[in-house]
Amino acid sequence: MSTPPVLPEETRHIPLGPFKVRLPFVHYKIEWPDYFQGLLMCAVDLAAIPLMTELLGMPFEVALAVVMLNGLLYLAHHLLGDPTVPGWITPAVPLLMAYCATFPEGPERVHALIAFQLMLGLLSIALGATGMARKVFLYVPAAMKSGIIVGAGFSAVIAVFQVNGKFDAFPWTISIAVGLAFYLIFSQHFHALKQRNWLCWNFAKLGILPIVLLAVVIAPLFGEAPWPTIQWGISTPDFAGLWNDYTVFGLGMPPFEMFISSIPTVLAVYIIVFGDVLSAKALLDEAEHIRKDQPIDYDPDRAHLIFGGRNALMSIFGPDVAMCGPKWAAMLVVVIERFKGGPRAMQSIIGGMGSFRWGTNTGLLLLPVVTLVQPILGVALALTLLIQGYVSVRLGILEARSQRDLGIAGVIGAVLAIKGASWAFAVGVVLCLLIYGRNFFRGENDGTFTKPEVLPASPGETSADQPSVTSASQTSVS
Repeated sequence: MSTPPVLPEETRHIPLGPFKVRLPFVHYKIEWPDYFQGLLMCAVDLAAIPLMTELLGMPFEVALAVVMLNGLLYLAHHLLGDPTVPGWITPAVPLLMAYCATFPEGPERVHALIAFQLMLGLLSIALGATGMARKVFLYVPAAMKSGIIVGAGFSAVIAVFQVNGKFDAFPWTISIAVGLAFYLIFSQHFHALKQRNWLCWNFAKLGILPIVLLAVVIAPLFGEAPWPTIQWGISTPDFAGLWNDYTVFGLGMPPFEMFISSIPTVLAVYIIVFGDVLSAKALLDEAEHIRKDQPIDYDPDRAHLIFGGRNALMSIFGPDVAMCGPKWAAMLVVVIERFKGGPRAMQSIIGGMGSFRWGTNTGLLLLPVVTLVQPILGVALALTLLIQGYVSVRLGILEARSQRDLGIAGVIGAVLAIKGASWAFAVGVVLCLLIYGRNFFRGENDGTFTKPEVLPASPGETSADQPSVTSASQTSVS
């Protein structure tokens, strides 16, 4: 009598309603490569500081307090069972800044940001608590899903290469750093190399940590940034100034009219959030397809509750221009690529996600780390935007089911990048109605995208060692 196969088990946890509580050293071990990446990639978190000083006139120390508070809330995702690396709502930052800029600088502009972020948080919590988040995924046409994700990728790339963008400030550093990052993360050649060479394998486990360190050296050599001036000690965020001058405790609640006026922008930004959740789901489905030894439970409703709660809390205690999004695309990809290497590369995906965010929080506290990466904040931001752009376009195209879907998606993506999310959504609805009519929700499947066949593993090779292939049918939410 044959023994039934042993089914893979999810990482241990403590059930808590819709959440799955996992604690470090109890339910997962610290993944040191991801922790040390986080130490330096706190540079991207710090890149939010110029946004807040520019829009709100915040002093550096007050903006640092906002970044550190947001960093603590990042930990909520993996601790409560959401297997992602959370981050900003990056493509929506220009949209929010344009909205807030319509109000006079000072308390009125801060009130506008508070009202917007609280409304976005409450909307996300409501969709997650009622189970509507999952239904949104089911009923949005595939062409629109594809277009929204592709458009987010276009927006990320445009933000780097637009006139007076990050590339103009760091052309040589960004070219070298991004080129090396794409080779290490995405190239077939390096993927094959690290399977044969233990040195390349261990180097790959460091993720983009060596690239950030390289940028610290390259930027001064090309005259694109000064050499870092290392300072010792602990960071000194100004929480008192934040409390008194930029929160409801010092300024009071915004007037009711501001909550109403924020609704169109909230809906437009939610469309982008929706695309982020879709692409996070697609990335994690792809990882689970490769790592069959560990189920990955990504629940859109649970994700909405967590990032909705983060936005609501930040609106009260530290309104944030970068907002609280469901994923940091670039680092989610980096962690997932290590996870795909099998248990010898990463034991648990929750461990990888959590270790990275413990690392960023540590980095924000250490003044030597902050001052080391401060000159290259723009390079770190460009790096994450371009990786996000690559991944978003790839996943967005795979969401389409037909050539007509691809055409609609291309138009939606371009409109989103040029005119914003509201226009993109409206154009998508009109195009799907004109092209599919009564089949608006169902669309079509013309066979352009077919399910890939998974080849049997060679002797001594695990499924984790095989290259990943994803189809639209695998990336859609079921």
